[in-house]
Amino acid sequence: MIDFRTEPAKYRHWKLSFDGPLATLAMDVDENGGLVPGYELKLNSYDLGVDIELYDAVQRLRFEHPEVRTVVITSGKPKIFCAGANIRMLAASPHGWKVNFCKFTNETRNGIEDATAHSGQTYLAAVNGTASGGGYELALACEHIMLIDDRSSAVSLPELPLLGVLPGTGGLTRVSDKRHVRRDLADYFSTRAEGIGGKKAVQWRLVDEAVPRPRWDETVAERAAELAARSGRPKDTEGVALTEVSKTRDDDAITYDHVEARLVDRKLPRFERFQFFRVVIGTNHLVAQSCEAPARDQAYVSRSDD
Repeated sequence: MIDFRTEPAKYRHWKLSFDGPLATLAMDVDENGGLVPGYELKLNSYDLGVDIELYDAVQRLRFEHPEVRTVVITSGKPKIFCAGANIRMLAASPHGWKVNFCKFTNETRNGIEDATAHSGQTYLAAVNGTASGGGYELALACEHIMLIDDRSSAVSLPELPLLGVLPGTGGLTRVSDKRHVRRDLADYFSTRAEGIGGKKAVQWRLVDEAVPRPRWDETVAERAAELAARSGRPKDTEGVALTEVSKTRDDDAITYDHVEARLVDRKLPRFERFQFFRVVIGTNHLVAQSCEAPARDQAYVSRSDD
C-alpha cells in the first residue's frame, strides 16, 4: 500500500538545502529506490515515489519557509538532468496506475506554478544536463529555464518518435501556451528524439538562456538572486509547520483524526465502494453518510454537538 506521507529526513531521491532566500532542490534519484520491484531508476528517471517526495518538498517550501523566495531545481548527477518517467515502470503498470501517476505528477507541477504565481516563490530550472520527456516537463513548470551549453546537453520530448505516445505531463501545452514556441517549431521539436540544445534552444524559446559550463555556477547564483530580489513574498513572517498526518488503515476503513472512509461493498464500482464519510472538528461532528443506494449523489448530512 502506498503511503504519501514523507518528510525531508526520509527523502531518498531529492536533496534540499537553504541559503537565505534561496533554496536548492537537487534531484539525485536512487537507482535501487523504486516504489515497487522490477525496474531501476537510471538516469534520474522517476516513478511515483520520486514525485511523492517532490510534492512534499514543494508544499514544505511554500508553507514552512516564507523566507525562501527562489527555488532552484537542478540535478545532483553529472551530465543528466532528468530522463523523465521510468519506461520500465510504465510498461509494467496497469492502466489505472498509469493514469493516476500522470494525474499526480501533473498536480505536482501545477503546484510549482501556483507557488510562483500566488506565493511569490519563483522556481528556476538549472538544467545541468540533458532533460528529456518528463524531465523537460519538470523544467517547463519552472518560471525560468537555464540550460548548460556544453555541446551535448539538450531538451527534448521524445515520447512521440520513440514510443508513439504524447507527453503526459503538460509538455506540449506548456511549450506552445506558456513558452509561446512557434507551432511549426513545436511540431518539429516534438518529433526530434535527440532534442535541441545550446543557442538554438534559446532562439526557439525552449529555454531562457544557455550558459557555458565555466560560467554555470556563477550565472545560476546570479539569476537566482535576481529572481529573489523581484519577489513580493512577505518578509518577517512565520511558516506553517506541515506536521505528519495521523492515519490508520484496516481491511475496510481508512481513518484520520478528522476523516474516515469505510468500504462497504467491494463488488460496487471503484468510486462507489466508500460509502461512509465523517468529519470531526473540535467537539462538533459533521457526518456525511451515503444512503443504501450506491449512487454518489444520494447522501445526507447530519451535525451534532456532542
